[in-house]
Amino acid sequence: MSNQENSQSAPRQLSVEKVGGTSMSAYEAVRDNIVLYPASPYNRVLVVSAYGGVTNLLLEHKKTGQPGVYGLFARGDDSHNWQEALETLRAELLKINSELFSDGEQLKHANAFIDARITDTREVLVHLHEICRHGHFELREHLLTVRELLASIGEAHSAYNLAELLKNQGVNSVFVDLTGWDRKEILPLDEHIETAFADVDFSTTLPIVTGYAHCEENLISTFDRGYSEMTFSRIAVMLKATEAVIHKEFHLSSADPRLVGEENAVPIGKTSYDIADQLANLGMEAIHPGAGKGLRQARIPLRIMNTFEPEHHGTLITADYKSEEPKVEIIAGMDSLIAVEIFDQEMMNEQGNYEAQILKVTNRNKCQVVSKDFNANTITLYINSTLNKVNHATSQLEELFPSAQITTSKLCMVSAMGSNMRVKGLLAKAIQSLADKGINIEAMHQNTRQVEMQIFVDSDCYATAVKALHQKLIEVHDHGMAIASH
Repeated sequence: MSNQENSQSAPRQLSVEKVGGTSMSAYEAVRDNIVLYPASPYNRVLVVSAYGGVTNLLLEHKKTGQPGVYGLFARGDDSHNWQEALETLRAELLKINSELFSDGEQLKHANAFIDARITDTREVLVHLHEICRHGHFELREHLLTVRELLASIGEAHSAYNLAELLKNQGVNSVFVDLTGWDRKEILPLDEHIETAFADVDFSTTLPIVTGYAHCEENLISTFDRGYSEMTFSRIAVMLKATEAVIHKEFHLSSADPRLVGEENAVPIGKTSYDIADQLANLGMEAIHPGAGKGLRQARIPLRIMNTFEPEHHGTLITADYKSEEPKVEIIAGMDSLIAVEIFDQEMMNEQGNYEAQILKVTNRNKCQVVSKDFNANTITLYINSTLNKVNHATSQLEELFPSAQITTSKLCMVSAMGSNMRVKGLLAKAIQSLADKGINIEAMHQNTRQVEMQIFVDSDCYATAVKALHQKLIEVHDHGMAIASH
């Protein structure tokens, strides 16, 4: 029997699994490739996200920032705008229902469930909007609660539907609603989870759980749209899961297949939570760092699976994995950064003081500092943010350090990562691969931990640089079905 078969047929003690939004929009794949694969649907918990695109309608578009119901309500102007958006949302959710349910009675109940939630939400927001017209009430004081209320609708909708649909397949599925919709008391997250699962027999019942959990900690205030991963992570920890699994619509691969080609990108078989953190720093989360921290501390392995390729063992992420053979596992990066260079002759021997003041300014302006470097009289920040925010921060830095020369430039970063990159000559190979493509290196970093190498080049060279590094550092090794198969 192959290693792959072993990993799929090993006995499942208790697996806590999260299903992403794009996967949730493909019900048959979730049913056949997750729930009914490879055999029994039990001894697992499924934590689900909203259907693809629904949270964009509820809050705001994740990439473009176009306001959804929340964004329009938060403006506090014309109430017709957010109400129209809410009705657009209602129509979209009912449309999803009509495509999923062929049984008329089930469709009727599913529509009634989500209709009631949207109608109740509308009434609450109308009352709040009216109250905040009076001077004693500030709308901004309630916006976090509004955001939470709206976010919960998406997960409640998808979890309810999945639980009902699976009953048609003979699965004893149960809808576990952690959104706190009708609860009068707010519990700490751990207690909320303990209460919800207290009477569940996992050997005969498949819980379908909302990715949003209403609790004292208010997950959305800390994790914003990463809340479902925190819910998933904490459930795994509290239930002492044998394994945590995230089902996505793609493999965690050696590079973006769109850049290096489907035929050249290789799935990652094993890696570490350390590498997962490095990916998150680049905005390419395998899992939210806060959620990963809980799993890592509890020594729970995390597996990333491709929903549409269930026979592949996926990526196993553990706390202590380190490749026996030094190698590069992933080429990733950020295609648009702004480098802010602060040069000041008075900085000599004062770098720590300068850095502390500089970071206060970037934090205040919500500029994500991806990386930084410094020498005797210069600190350079590599920032992932809008030009407008960077300009505000730069103006404040000029006021703070009147003797400094501050310049900005557009760059991108390509990064080579691996759980063990102590490869002799690696730096030389990387530099040569870019030089062969006529790419000039503006800056680069590699620290003693030897898990990541960052190279900064002109922003127009991103795709070419990723392909060059992937060809030179990964493709030449012909890894096969996965890097570190298991």
